[in-house]
Amino acid sequence: MENKLKELEQESISIIRSTIKQSSKPVILYSIGKDSSVLLHLFRKAFFPLDMSVELLHIDTGWKFSEMITFRDNLVKKYSLNLKVFESKKINSQKLTPFNSKDYTNVMKTDALKTALDDGKYDFVYGGSRRDEEPSRSKEKIFSFRDKEHRWNPIGQRIEPWQIFNHKHNPGESFRIFPMSNWTELDIWQYIKAEKIEIVNLYLSKKRKSVIRDNEIYLLDDDRFELKRTDKIKELDIRFRTLGCYPLTLGIESDATDIDMIINEIVNTKYSERYGRIIDKDTQSSMEIKKKKGYF
Repeated sequence: MENKLKELEQESISIIRSTIKQSSKPVILYSIGKDSSVLLHLFRKAFFPLDMSVELLHIDTGWKFSEMITFRDNLVKKYSLNLKVFESKKINSQKLTPFNSKDYTNVMKTDALKTALDDGKYDFVYGGSRRDEEPSRSKEKIFSFRDKEHRWNPIGQRIEPWQIFNHKHNPGESFRIFPMSNWTELDIWQYIKAEKIEIVNLYLSKKRKSVIRDNEIYLLDDDRFELKRTDKIKELDIRFRTLGCYPLTLGIESDATDIDMIINEIVNTKYSERYGRIIDKDTQSSMEIKKKKGYF
């Protein structure tokens, strides 16, 4: 492993070990994507040789790629992980879908997450966000304070000299902790290769039944996808750089069928990692607003 990756690994494990002992009930946000897969790997290393006993929490909107759910269930079984799944449909009284409402993300992701955190009474919430992903995350602290409504407020954030974290909080308040803040997308993939971390095959290119709409590519994951008359359906060699709800996540044409090819593709790409996440482009609720509401 390269020195830079060793340093990032050591930093992340140090953050995990120094903060976890201050928590009364920690939890790891597990999205099934590459970043949370790396975060889970780092937690298992931080606890070694003991078993990693921290709960994982997955917010299941019901619209994730089917491959993601299969991967999640197999991984939980393989490593005997303590996974809590919160199904967003429990709070979806309006029957929102990615196709019928611009409020879908607020309800099915943000509100669902806050409800799950309240139900679990978690005080330290670990996530795989990185500062290089997009602008609203670039300003985020490693140890991010949230009020009783799980809201982010810049005034309430604490300084982090020498990564010394102020963990004091009142009942009902919490922290979102991001041990991988200083990693980049390239670091993530190089680490996945070095550590042989299991990932969802959606990150690798293969022929997939795709919907082409306005020069954008969607995966036709199931029969709930609402087609338009102008849509074109083709078998394309595509993969995904980031994963979420399948009707809100764009694929890219690619020939990267292994991790070395992904790394080479990232080095030479002109586009940001989250280019394919439609929710990032929702002007009615920017990522900055989503962060303040508690989306991440």
